[in-house]
Amino acid sequence: MRILVLSDSHSDVYSLRSAIKNHTSAEVVVFLGDGEKDLYEVSDLLAGKHVIAVKGNCDFYSSLEGNIVQTIESKKIFITHGYLENVKFGDDRLIYKGQSLEADIILYGHTHVPVSKYIDGVYVFNPGSIRDGNYGFIDITDKGVICVNAKL
Repeated sequence: MRILVLSDSHSDVYSLRSAIKNHTSAEVVVFLGDGEKDLYEVSDLLAGKHVIAVKGNCDFYSSLEGNIVQTIESKKIFITHGYLENVKFGDDRLIYKGQSLEADIILYGHTHVPVSKYIDGVYVFNPGSIRDGNYGFIDITDKGVICVNAKL
């Protein structure tokens, strides 16, 4: 199962569209905030996909949740933009929250800096900002989890 992970489009619909077109086989698309309205602009590419989106600090008047916990392919995933966990000042609080939720994978954005690491049994992943050409994908297979930071 491939999960396309996108964040922080900030009105760059062209780059958002390009990343989605590059991964048409992705069954799940996760958007980590700061560009909720941009998702509507690419809705034609999202048809038939399971879309999960959270609110970013720049998604004013959004009705989306700030944090979501979702289980995909038996992996518990903590999904957040990251501003609620103050990730610009470090990821300790984020990781603590993910571990307290017993998450296997933590997905966050906000910093615009790609991150992929494995800490105490938890994958911690930030795709970076799609506006800067950064995105990511996660493959969940019977052999494990592979997190990849990618560039347009």
